[in-house]
Amino acid sequence: MSDPREPAELLQAAADGDRSAWDALESRFGPRMWAVARACGLSPADAADAVQGSWLRLLQQLQSIRDPARVGGWLMTTVRHEALLLSRRERRGITSFEVVEDPDPASAVLEADGRRLLWKTVSALQEPCRTLLQLVAFDLGSQQMASRLGVPVGSVGPTRARCLEKLRTLISTQETAQ
Repeated sequence: MSDPREPAELLQAAADGDRSAWDALESRFGPRMWAVARACGLSPADAADAVQGSWLRLLQQLQSIRDPARVGGWLMTTVRHEALLLSRRERRGITSFEVVEDPDPASAVLEADGRRLLWKTVSALQEPCRTLLQLVAFDLGSQQMASRLGVPVGSVGPTRARCLEKLRTLISTQETAQ
């Protein structure tokens, strides 16, 4: 069942660290964001980058969204900008990566499976590890992570190290089982 809260309420709850609010925002706006990115002519991989980049922008701009009630429109505009930026880079032959990768389809599938397994494993972790590692992926500084997690700044590094070790252990266990 969808979350009945208004977008402004969801945005505020997400800013306060409510994971269910983030999930509700993604559920409500994610499909349209994908549609906008794909309508800009992006490949599925580039559309994923545009959508992910838009969520990152939202995370970075949480406190400065002028009209939280219109966060849906903000997200659609942002994903369109991200998509256009990616399209321009592709036309000019600019890639996001320094390393030129072999366009081997099998490698791409294996890499995508690896990413999917990684995020599935992160999702299986208990709090605060799950949220902390998601924030690490957004490359937030220790100050912002501490604020979002409600912990002292000095505990972010040691907690991150423990969470990464838990993740390594889970992945090793999964690889051994295969």
